[in-house]
Amino acid sequence: MIKTSSRWAALALLAGLAAWAFAARASGEGVAIPAPADDSRSGATTETAVLAGGCFWGVQAVYQHVEGVSRAVSGYAGGDARSATYPVVSSGVTSHAEAVRIEFDPRRISYGRILQIYFSVAHDPTELNRQGPDVGPQYRSTIFAQSPEQARVAQGYIAQLGQASAFRSPIVTTIEQGKPFYAAEAYHQDYLVRHPAQPYIVINDLPKIEALKARFPQVYRAQPVLVGGAS
Repeated sequence: MIKTSSRWAALALLAGLAAWAFAARASGEGVAIPAPADDSRSGATTETAVLAGGCFWGVQAVYQHVEGVSRAVSGYAGGDARSATYPVVSSGVTSHAEAVRIEFDPRRISYGRILQIYFSVAHDPTELNRQGPDVGPQYRSTIFAQSPEQARVAQGYIAQLGQASAFRSPIVTTIEQGKPFYAAEAYHQDYLVRHPAQPYIVINDLPKIEALKARFPQVYRAQPVLVGGAS
């Protein structure tokens, strides 16, 4: 028989897990936010965005379901090549964040729309150095701008969302430029597709895919574009 104190501790733990699961599912519903005022599209055929917003499994999975995206790769950005490995980044002592490199056709989807999805369903931009159950600077909300133009669009959109009070709390997303991206280990790629029944994925990431489908039906694609090639 469990002692009374232990029993209450167990009940408290279960209640905490239930509350965490509820909050995670709620955050997975996404947030209705205005489209970026600057939503111009370039004449290029390919553009790259690098975004960090918590565990890269879910962020990668979201963009794999976006029309106009040709590839989404999980990896690390913000630090150097020597520390760009999962065990080291997970320690929280590097400058890296778990990030996703998104290759897209700007004639089909704008960088502004990529950012709208990022702020609306891919993560919570009001959480500082964490996302849900994941805590540490490696889970920070950061846009790794690939050009001065991307930095300008991102800065303008963050200001726009702030002025519109789109979120209940201030946006803490930072913008970093000139930081290389390093692809993560193979076992991290296409993680949601390969492990759809894992509890972490079910609670934190599958709701994001449903939110993408509900909030952005015009760009949602049912079959994800995978790093592994099959889709």
